Amino acid sequence: MNLSSPLTPMRVLIVDDSVFMRAALTRMISSDDSLCIVGTAETGLEALAKIAALQPDVVTLDIDMPGLDGLETLKRIMSESPLPVIVVSALARCGAEDALQALALGAFDCIAKQLSYDHADVLKVQDELIAKIKAAAAHSPQRTRLSSRPDCPCLGHSPADAATVPATVPAIAPKIVAIGTSTGGPKALQDVLSALPADLPAAIVVVQHMPVGFIGPFAKRLNDLCPLKVREAQENELLRTGHVYLAPAGTHLIVQRQSSSDVFLRLSLLPANLPHIPSVDVLMSSVAEVFGSSSIGIILTGMGDDGALGMKAIFDAGGVTIGQDQATSVVYGMPRACAEIGVLNQVAPLPDIPRQILAALHHRTRAAAAP
Repeated sequence: MNLSSPLTPMRVLIVDDSVFMRAALTRMISSDDSLCIVGTAETGLEALAKIAALQPDVVTLDIDMPGLDGLETLKRIMSESPLPVIVVSALARCGAEDALQALALGAFDCIAKQLSYDHADVLKVQDELIAKIKAAAAHSPQRTRLSSRPDCPCLGHSPADAATVPATVPAIAPKIVAIGTSTGGPKALQDVLSALPADLPAAIVVVQHMPVGFIGPFAKRLNDLCPLKVREAQENELLRTGHVYLAPAGTHLIVQRQSSSDVFLRLSLLPANLPHIPSVDVLMSSVAEVFGSSSIGIILTGMGDDGALGMKAIFDAGGVTIGQDQATSVVYGMPRACAEIGVLNQVAPLPDIPRQILAALHHRTRAAAAP
């Protein structure tokens, strides 16, 4: 059987010390016929043994476990048998710092769990979990390996990158860079922001899809690692060059001009009916409206299509739009959506994106200064 066939069930191992959570995750994952739970584990050592024996495509991993905890288990997985790991853990118990550390160690993504949900919350978490498992399975070495694996004892029931399009260069220096990302974004943002200088002649605004409680610690971590000043955005904050502002989880971030020289950040719960709050589309649309051709839009790795409309707004306004290429994206969803509607001036591998930003800023600054 071709293991990469879409008819082959995606094999999932659940690791959690809570009987209740193992049962809850089993029910959620088993609701999708394309997913197969090959086993569960209560401890880190048990998880390592079952990974070797069952060869899952994806592992869901709790962090707060007795003995070999989730972080140490993750280190062992990435060292001994690398495969996609989705952290599913209660923030109140493990803390956002531990979850961010898991991402730094190579976890594919993280989901915040609670001990009880109403029906709507259960469905939301279930949909998010299933979508992330499917995205992770696409990157699993097990699904492309041609060796045989054990039968699945279920316990419960790309187009090519867009070509580079020469950008029209308006004679106004960009004053803002808007970045949108999701799955794989924490590492991608660290790589991009750490390569930019402290005296960057533009402000940077960012939407990174993350659970509530993550953005503050994540911004602090980036601030410690990057020359730029990085912080979680606050209401009515003045936009300043050389600063990076991350949208808080659960709140849209927009920019709003109050005078010819002053632009402020605004936080809003509206629109409330979008799949992602904060929304990349909402942020970038406001950037296009306020800064027009003086804006740069960057779309990085992530699931779904949030950002496609916002990047189109910047593109239509004459700004520069850059998308991460497929080869360096953890999930080529958000950049693909932009490439497919033809709103990318450039497609670049992640290591080249800082240079692309600096080149755009330098080119347009020179154009603005020319007689």
